[in-house]
Amino acid sequence: MTPETITSPSTRDKLVEAAMELFYFQGYEGTSIADILHRAGVNSGSLYYFFRGKEDLLLGVLQKYKELLYQEVIDPAFAKTNDPIERIFALLDNYRHGLQFTHFTGGCPIGNLALELRETHEEARRLIAENFDGWRDAVRKTLDDAAGRFPPHVDREQLATFILTVMEGGVMQARAHGSIEPFDACVRQLRTYFNLLLGDQAPQKERA
Repeated sequence: MTPETITSPSTRDKLVEAAMELFYFQGYEGTSIADILHRAGVNSGSLYYFFRGKEDLLLGVLQKYKELLYQEVIDPAFAKTNDPIERIFALLDNYRHGLQFTHFTGGCPIGNLALELRETHEEARRLIAENFDGWRDAVRKTLDDAAGRFPPHVDREQLATFILTVMEGGVMQARAHGSIEPFDACVRQLRTYFNLLLGDQAPQKERA
């Protein structure tokens, strides 16, 4: 392997992308360095050139998730509609499709890692929190776009946090039951809550 090859950005990207996939489906603890090397198609020298070890690679994965938030998660969902409220439900619908596509083995990769790492890996937990914050802030911005439709007492920051909680809780329950129904039940209740908040300004098709 030449110096040009080992320092190629694509080599680092291969390692991060392989780790993202394996952590998602196998979990952090369930994934070995050998698994990552095999999936990336590189040798151990390449990994240790870029990362000190698996935990350092985990940090690279979490940073990559932050960078991809809008490109891979927010923008595709929000592009489906111009209505700020409906953008939130489009975002949730994308998670629904993700659950079904993975036969309930996937879900939210950040939520998965948050549950698995818990008290360990302090720096990783900080990046996990930043990923959650980025998701919530994106939802908060679209709520702000609909600010005039909400009663004055509505705290849109807290509402964005509540929406994140609905998504994560719905995903977790759907995975546990191997069924989309718990997720759908959570989203239906969120829709009902929005209709109560919006009153006459709720979309007609949802109030009918």
